[in-house]
Amino acid sequence: MTDWIRVCATSDLLPGEFQVAFDGDTAIAVFNIDGSLYAVEDICTHDGGELAGGPIEGFEVECPRHGAKFDLRTGEALCAPAYVPIAKFPVKIENDQVWTRDDR
Repeated sequence: MTDWIRVCATSDLLPGEFQVAFDGDTAIAVFNIDGSLYAVEDICTHDGGELAGGPIEGFEVECPRHGAKFDLRTGEALCAPAYVPIAKFPVKIENDQVWTRDDR
């Protein structure tokens, strides 16, 4: 298990926004959905494209390349062409900073 990595200040991650941080080679996208934070690996399991920047509706993010959708709360793949879930990671707020880590 790795150490926590700083993503950004809480003021830099408002509702509806996202930030991407790297834990080694792992890109982690942290999304603010109505004040709750969700961290997932920023890689579509269908073809390896980035998820951050894709359309968000409710708790779902859509891969901008081929339309696969994932639940940000669970990592579950919701529709084809993705069938494998994305990794999800812990998030914490400490001293007005957002932190995450690759705990796989």
